[in-house]
Amino acid sequence: MRIATFNINGIKARLPRLKEWLEETRPAVACLQEIKSPDENFPASEFEDIGYHAIWHGQKSFNGVAILADGEKPVESKRGLGIDGPKDDEGEQARYLEADVNGVRICNLYLPNGNPQPGPKFDYKLEWMKLLRERMQHLLTREEPTVVLGDFNVIPEDKDVWSVRAMANDALMQPESRDAYFRLLHDGWTDAIDTLNPRGGVWTYWDYQAGAWQRDHGFRIDHILLSPHAADRMTATGVDKAYRGREKSSDHTPVWVELKD
Repeated sequence: MRIATFNINGIKARLPRLKEWLEETRPAVACLQEIKSPDENFPASEFEDIGYHAIWHGQKSFNGVAILADGEKPVESKRGLGIDGPKDDEGEQARYLEADVNGVRICNLYLPNGNPQPGPKFDYKLEWMKLLRERMQHLLTREEPTVVLGDFNVIPEDKDVWSVRAMANDALMQPESRDAYFRLLHDGWTDAIDTLNPRGGVWTYWDYQAGAWQRDHGFRIDHILLSPHAADRMTATGVDKAYRGREKSSDHTPVWVELKD
């Protein structure tokens, strides 16, 4: 069972590339972030045409998450973490969606970026991570296979970035962001990519600017965390790096894990 995450950076603009990836790699579950689409404009029929059923939590122009499953409908269990955006008038942003697929609880997230820091956006990031941890602690008590994945907007360690100096002041690499991430792991979750690539040097994001892709100036912010019952079933994990180099690609690339049945 291959479960994947892909920050698509605008589903309308990337739809051909997204369908191409789905048909070529055929993950059982695909979690999307930054769909940047209101609910009524989500192209569900495009995915149904190739055998995928979807649920989604959209937002106009920003954020947005979706869960696609091959041949079956994801059964939604939760949307949102119950936290308003950094401005009182924004309401809750579309950043979290949870569902059951083929006996596995799938939790898809797009964690706040937090820049500029310090400031209200960084405070919002840390508060969001606090609520995420509470939810993940609850999920552990269920003692069932659970996968929490998506764009965490956290570079966990120095080995996960092409240049520590270049990103030193970014919210993605601040001690508070890293501490919040490792608190998740210490509760009992397994970082799939890091477990099978302990030396680091694995990137999931390359900026559109300054020739970052061509120079391989990237970093790892798209993560897959496994509960103990899921980690016991892990057989492989990887990054579909080549898709970042295709025409009109997202600035992220797909990341996946395989669980044995």
